[in-house]
Amino acid sequence: MQARRASLLLVSMIALAACGKPESAADRAPAGAPPPVSAPAAGGHAQPQQKTAEQAPDAPSKITRINEDGSETVEEVSGDTGARNPLLAAVSGTVSAATSNASAATLNGPVMWQEGVNYTRLVPAQPTAVPAGQVEVLEFFWYACPHCNGIDPQVEAWRKTKPAYISFSRVPVMWNQGHRSLARLYYTLESLGKLDQLHPEIFKEIHVNGDLLVSPDGSNDAESERMQVAFVKKFGIPEDSFRTAYQSFAVENDLQKADQLVQRYRIDGVPTFVVNGKFVADVRTAGSPENLLSLIGDLAAQEHKR
Repeated sequence: MQARRASLLLVSMIALAACGKPESAADRAPAGAPPPVSAPAAGGHAQPQQKTAEQAPDAPSKITRINEDGSETVEEVSGDTGARNPLLAAVSGTVSAATSNASAATLNGPVMWQEGVNYTRLVPAQPTAVPAGQVEVLEFFWYACPHCNGIDPQVEAWRKTKPAYISFSRVPVMWNQGHRSLARLYYTLESLGKLDQLHPEIFKEIHVNGDLLVSPDGSNDAESERMQVAFVKKFGIPEDSFRTAYQSFAVENDLQKADQLVQRYRIDGVPTFVVNGKFVADVRTAGSPENLLSLIGDLAAQEHKR
């Protein structure tokens, strides 16, 4: 019992410390690297947003109204945006009790999302990997992150009911070897056609059962593989099939592509969502998980109309 409690405590400590990427000299972009896109910090470890020239204090704010038909209306607003947009004031916690009910009601009609507050426009926009007519939505995540675990049931429900034009993919981050081991587990199960079945089970194994599914310090790949083999065997996946896929070229290729996406978008916190290579949002900027999924749907609808 004491060992299980210690394991759970270790999981919590590691997860809480790692939902935001720690900065180091190695994290700095090498010479000749492409310029970073502008993106907000994500997850529960929010960093203050840096204002760009377009969002200078004296410049008028841009408010984008996503209409019911998916069209977009942009307004320039100076002064207190909370006075013009009670929904945004409610998200930022500045609305008074007297206007809270009006703010909540706004959610039921055309919603006004403010660029630079609820989401960030990527500069420059990044290429996507979906067919024409599709809108790409990416979720950057890590299995041991408590924030990713918390939002995942809502993301799963949204994924099953989203419009057909949205192409949704998860992208596991790989900030260190421990992250990479869990990313390898993700792509191995995907290659075996078992991801839908075991995706929620991985979160449960880590956050409820207290099994990290990687070696204690994350650096022992053989031990991490052994732990993951023991896990998948409980669900009827043969060890030889799992190990073959685990070291396959297809999985290595998926890991390489995921790592490139993490670097391209300069992801430093999870969960972070990117819509069509143009917009970044998270729970903090949207105000709640429900708002976040609504915002993603609105931005995707806007892109689909273009």
